[in-house]
Amino acid sequence: MLNPNLDEIQLTKEDYERYSRHLILPEVGLEGQKRLKAASVLCIGTGGLGSPLLLYLAAAGIGRIGIVDFDVVDHSNLQRQVIHGTSWVGKPKIASAKNRIWEINPACQVDLYETRISSANALDIIKPYDIVVDGTDNFPTRYLVNDACVLLNKPNVYGSIFRFEGQATLFNYQDGPNYRDLYPEPPPPGMVPSCAEGGVLGVLPGIIGVIQATETIKIIIGQGTTLSGRLLLYNALEMKFRELKLRPNPVRPTIEKLIDYEQFCGIPQAKAEEAKRQMEMQEMTVKELKELLDSGADDFILVDVRNPNEYQIAKIPGAVLVPLPDIEKGEGVTKIKEMLNGHRLIAHCKMGGRSAKALGILKEHGIDGINVKGGITAWSREVDSSVPEY
Repeated sequence: MLNPNLDEIQLTKEDYERYSRHLILPEVGLEGQKRLKAASVLCIGTGGLGSPLLLYLAAAGIGRIGIVDFDVVDHSNLQRQVIHGTSWVGKPKIASAKNRIWEINPACQVDLYETRISSANALDIIKPYDIVVDGTDNFPTRYLVNDACVLLNKPNVYGSIFRFEGQATLFNYQDGPNYRDLYPEPPPPGMVPSCAEGGVLGVLPGIIGVIQATETIKIIIGQGTTLSGRLLLYNALEMKFRELKLRPNPVRPTIEKLIDYEQFCGIPQAKAEEAKRQMEMQEMTVKELKELLDSGADDFILVDVRNPNEYQIAKIPGAVLVPLPDIEKGEGVTKIKEMLNGHRLIAHCKMGGRSAKALGILKEHGIDGINVKGGITAWSREVDSSVPEY
């Protein structure tokens, strides 16, 4: 309802007081604030991006906000997901977000969808809303949200973050480009590390999320120049913004229906290949590793393939650091060959994925090894709780 009947929208006395700083802006004014009150926005995800944009959309006076998420609040979220608090750890994120939104704006209607958005439910969830804001962190869901927005002709406010860099744009708005113009094909599974593996600066999603909220508000009030056709790139370490032009691809495939997006992104095949590798690769549990270490055996070398900064945070006794990037470049392979000298190789990382990849590379060089299932995270949870979990 981006063109509501403004005569039917009334501001209360409290609204005039609450939104006074908006009302005195000529670009917003009474008409703009009424548009905000009449608008409905769906936020998919209440994580790093969803947290700041939900806070600011509620504060701006959006009349109806929908939230889609199925996760619970974890201590590791609190470094960047500012809508949640310590008292909400272990509880649903959507309930935490609703509670905080109503602290800011009790007049806002908040709709909760505690579910994983999928091809089966996406159209029904998205259809009632004027604008969709994508706060997700994985490729299958991004393609799903994009295609659903194209089919329903909904603007899609996009953002993504990783380590110190973020990007934002506006898809499917006024015949502008959509996500498939930026990424016609998804990257191979595992090619792009998750924030859990690669990390993210806590303030970064705040910046990108606020940009998404800004774009959403501009669409509603019909003011300013949007990011449609422009990809905004931000580097927090360098404190630099730059832009890339985006244009619709004239030969892009027509989106006619929602598909199996995990299949499209190659995830089932990747999972099957990973299962095959695990069957071919020897594994040991952290408890088996503890028994081996306690036995005093000296016929093995334990290699930690994480990054040096992770090694400083937490380590398993006796582990030797050989980072995965060094193994990929070859120098780590040489170092491990020199260390082994007839000993068995055991490798671990944070959760088991990178060490499995390292062992795959080493196998190509004639070096067999054993992967520690669950990595140092499992060690912290099952063997030694004094080892920090990060």
